[in-house]
Amino acid sequence: MTKRQYAIGVDFGTESGRASIVDVADGREIATHVHPYANGVIDERLPDSDIILEPDWALQDPNDYLEVLKTAIPAVLAESGVDPADVIGIGIDFTACTMLPTTADGAPLCFLPEWRENPHAWVKLWKHHAAQSEANALNKRARAAGFGDLLERYGGKISSEWFIPKAWQILDEAPEVYEAADRLIEAADWIVWQLTGVETRNAATAGYKAMWSKSEGFPPPEFFRALDPRLENIVDEKMSREILPLGAKAGELSEEAAAWTGLPSGVAVAVGNVDAHVAVPAATVTEPGRMVIIMGTSNCHMVLGEEFKTVPGMCGVVEDGIIAGLAGFEAGQSCVGDHFAWFVDNCLPADYRWEAEMRGMDGYQLLEEKAAQLFPGESGLLALDWWNGNRSVLVDVDLTGMLLGATLATKAEDIYRALIEATAYGTRLIIETFIEYGVEVKEIIATGGLPNRNKLLMQIYADVTGLPIYLAEAEQIGALGSAMHGAVAAGAAAGGYDSIQEASRHMARLRDERYEPIPEHHEVYNQLYAEYVRLHDYFGRGENDVMKRLKSLRATIKRTKF
Repeated sequence: MTKRQYAIGVDFGTESGRASIVDVADGREIATHVHPYANGVIDERLPDSDIILEPDWALQDPNDYLEVLKTAIPAVLAESGVDPADVIGIGIDFTACTMLPTTADGAPLCFLPEWRENPHAWVKLWKHHAAQSEANALNKRARAAGFGDLLERYGGKISSEWFIPKAWQILDEAPEVYEAADRLIEAADWIVWQLTGVETRNAATAGYKAMWSKSEGFPPPEFFRALDPRLENIVDEKMSREILPLGAKAGELSEEAAAWTGLPSGVAVAVGNVDAHVAVPAATVTEPGRMVIIMGTSNCHMVLGEEFKTVPGMCGVVEDGIIAGLAGFEAGQSCVGDHFAWFVDNCLPADYRWEAEMRGMDGYQLLEEKAAQLFPGESGLLALDWWNGNRSVLVDVDLTGMLLGATLATKAEDIYRALIEATAYGTRLIIETFIEYGVEVKEIIATGGLPNRNKLLMQIYADVTGLPIYLAEAEQIGALGSAMHGAVAAGAAAGGYDSIQEASRHMARLRDERYEPIPEHHEVYNQLYAEYVRLHDYFGRGENDVMKRLKSLRATIKRTKF
């Protein structure tokens, strides 16, 4: 009998980390464990501190990431009964850009007593939007200095969510922290450093979040000097020019990390990756034309292409950024699951909560049931999905949400459905923009937390986009994708695979379940989508900046108040 061999994938999300152990032969999930972060998203005050954070901050505690390794990996080993000696590889993925300052040996500055109460010493989570002024300055100064072509690879704008604006914010607001930081590093690369004892940087986060390209490397020092003379040598002083391709072996599990995880030292560890990107081959996609959407707290849209093209408002296009040999395109929406959670947490009527409790449901399930009884357009509502800013195609975190058409007859389920529809309109706009600029999208493969929980949402997305939607089989898609990369890092000689394409053929599958557009629904949504586009352009392209004025006034009042 052939000996079974296994790989472990660890998916570091916004609120928790998830580990899965999978069979390398067929991708079958043997066991999975979710470990919530003790400090979650830090957006009000620093833990165990009186330090209050300003609006648009979103931090995390890197110790929460270490606890995932120390808790989730031993848990899946125990539950599965797998012999640790049969694990051939480990891969990890992370939200991005999620970055932190460290010392030369990798110690996060926020672990050190002298920096513990400085917010800039902590991890800046992907949805940390407080570097918008730096992003604005970057886009303006880069174009003025003749580097506009670099911006085009990122849809014409660098987002405040990306690496350079966040690093620049540290320099602007806490130069002492910037000076103390020997390294500025993506959390994906930092956790691999903790696993192996060796600092490595991966092509995905470098390419999509830090302006690196396979052919040209990082922008030249002149680019950074044009932004701020103090940034001229940021790459050589705080980062690294050695970038490893996806699926490469970053190193082997160290003795210390082996003790944390219960695995033997020497297990192959893959370079880090972006949470959404590992899901593409895990969703069976290794060729152009099939868009993978990771649907959760936010949406991330990935599609592959034979040619390198620039698309306005996309997050980036990177050669080999998702699959070797192809251009990887990424776009996204900053607020999807967060959108619905905000509504349930803050706007669900008391009688709805009581009804849900009596029927053994949660608020989401009750609203989905009620909203599913509505025909498209029946609520009379239209919303803009910008409760956490706009990532694509406007790339503007200072935009805010909007609900239009409410009356005294409006009910909670009307609003809930309108919010779902708004995110579907945003996805359709992204798809149409890709197609307009020559990137083919013929079908959608959906994965992430939302497709597993909300059938109404999936049908609305099919009805709005007019495209068929298929579902990836794996529920822990990020962990599976990371495990697949771990198997590639181990290589065929060790029982793994020599390419992610080969791993995908053996380890990834789709479900039988699919969603087809309902023609009469699609017809109504075409009308509503046209109105969405009018509002999108009116409020998002500068004709009426009332959202930004209101947000600025709020920030002024809050600063005065505190």
